[in-house]
Amino acid sequence: MNETVIPAAPVSPGTAAGRAVPVPQRVAQLSAFLTEHKAEDVASLELGGENAFAEAMIVATAGSMRQAQALADGVAELCRERGFECLRIEGYAAAQWILVDCNDIIVHILLGPARELYRLEDLWGRAAQGRAVRSGASATEDRP
Repeated sequence: MNETVIPAAPVSPGTAAGRAVPVPQRVAQLSAFLTEHKAEDVASLELGGENAFAEAMIVATAGSMRQAQALADGVAELCRERGFECLRIEGYAAAQWILVDCNDIIVHILLGPARELYRLEDLWGRAAQGRAVRSGASATEDRP
């Protein structure tokens, strides 16, 4: 059976007021939401000036496929409520690695094995010159 899974929260083009909120504040709000909803090891990377596709990236670990989908739905809903842009959600059906495209902020929600395999903080942390900020950890702390 080939079943299509659709995110519960619709994507949002955002509002002028939502787009006016500075990126660091939006990153803080999205990271706080993920932490409050039991995402693990929430990390944010400032990418400003490092690439053309985003100003920041958030990486979080989900404990299960259902939690990953619920976190992605919640991020999309938060964006809709606050007028932030949420352009698309990729990887929702497989739920191993869900990408939520918030235009200038990219949110990655991964299951533990996928996060360990891809190690996005290491990859992008080098590009962002180690400006990773982990909740509960110092910015210079190395990942095991």
